[in-house]
Amino acid sequence: MTEFRTEHDSMGDVQVPAQAYYGAQTQRAVDNFPISGWKLPAELVHALGRVKLAAAVANRDLGKLTDSGKTPLGQIQVQALMSACQEVVDGKLDDQFPIDVFQTGSGTSSNMNVNEVIANRAIELVQGDRFAAEKPIHPNDHVNMGQSTNDMFPTAIHVAVAEGIRNQLIPALLRFANSLQNKADEWDQVIKIGRTHLADATPLRLGQEIGGLARQLVLSTQRAGRALDAVLELPAGGTAVGTGINTHPEFGARVAADLASQTDIGFVEATDHFEANAQRDGLVECHGQLKTIASTLFAVSNNIRWLGAGPRCGFYEIQLPDRQPGSSIMPGKVNPVMCESMMQVAARVIGNDAVITFSGATGGQFQLNIMMPVMGQTTLESISLLTGVTNAFVEFCSDDMQANNEACEAAVEKSLSMCTSLNPLIGYENAAAIAKEAFKTGKTIRELCLEKDVLPEDTLAEALDPMRMTEPQA
Repeated sequence: MTEFRTEHDSMGDVQVPAQAYYGAQTQRAVDNFPISGWKLPAELVHALGRVKLAAAVANRDLGKLTDSGKTPLGQIQVQALMSACQEVVDGKLDDQFPIDVFQTGSGTSSNMNVNEVIANRAIELVQGDRFAAEKPIHPNDHVNMGQSTNDMFPTAIHVAVAEGIRNQLIPALLRFANSLQNKADEWDQVIKIGRTHLADATPLRLGQEIGGLARQLVLSTQRAGRALDAVLELPAGGTAVGTGINTHPEFGARVAADLASQTDIGFVEATDHFEANAQRDGLVECHGQLKTIASTLFAVSNNIRWLGAGPRCGFYEIQLPDRQPGSSIMPGKVNPVMCESMMQVAARVIGNDAVITFSGATGGQFQLNIMMPVMGQTTLESISLLTGVTNAFVEFCSDDMQANNEACEAAVEKSLSMCTSLNPLIGYENAAAIAKEAFKTGKTIRELCLEKDVLPEDTLAEALDPMRMTEPQA
């Protein structure tokens, strides 16, 4: 049976689990929002810890925590507060953040959750009584000093998103780009038929085709960099409505500088705090880049899926690694499961972009956007999904793909598009007539041209050389 203690806030008494580090405001939010069971993402909680640590450093250096305020803190208490912040950053208190994502739209519930946990843990670190009614290290007066949820919660979202992109997503995309480029180099001499409109086209090399996919991943990496750039401006310092009421003029710049130092990411204070508090356009821009990356991953994995279709009745130009049985009824069937996984992730992220776009467009009235928790959760989910599926695809699919040389080369000679290289020699209309007759008779372009003595044999051999068709000719 859970034991409870009585906590008090400005609205009265609240029953809180006896050993919880959080207090009354957190418990009210837990009671008010039994919505989804989705707690605030751990990455966002950790980022809130970073933001609180940066705020404590700024207030300490500005002389606020020690020399002013209702209850000045001593040096040991300040250090304990900062140590408690670091424990939140390190994930040591993750079980103390129970509030549902679908809460107050500013994130006030989670901001106070973090304030309460840090305050009570800091009191404990100095051997104080964290259950006492009077808090020697107070969640509002000290942990939240110079801050509002309205500027600090979006600051934490930006920090969490930037860290996720820089530390997780970009390395995963680079890994995928390298994996595909390695295959492109390995398969550079494998001739195959091209396809446009899903119809036969002129020959190309398998390495060229896969190299195009690799380039898509390089561009995706660049887009991830632009997504990161979109969240570098931090709202910290604007407090409630952007005016900076109750904070030092240098607070925002100092917080941004400390967060940049903590993360090695180029965070800066927002140029205009009224914009930074009220709107989440940067997050919308950021997720727009993530959506584009998702679109790329869908296209790349779908192309690989088609190239691996078979093994006997499809293209089967690439042999995908067997990962698991593919059917509960058809023995021996193996499916392109890694491609399908990536395509589903892409669909989810593209759908997530609608949440972010709608929340950004409709949630910011006057001085505050009130859709922030779901925007933070959704963006972090997209980063996590894109990272996870990209790493899995490289490990379980792209690194172990093999070219099916026989299938690639067999289709080339049969293709009617081989006649394209005859255009400069006999004209488009004559080449088209040969293609139609070849299709009607079942003969190859080469066979029909030899039979009709269309060109001298050596000229024809050069014109119908598939490798020569894969490069521009002077």
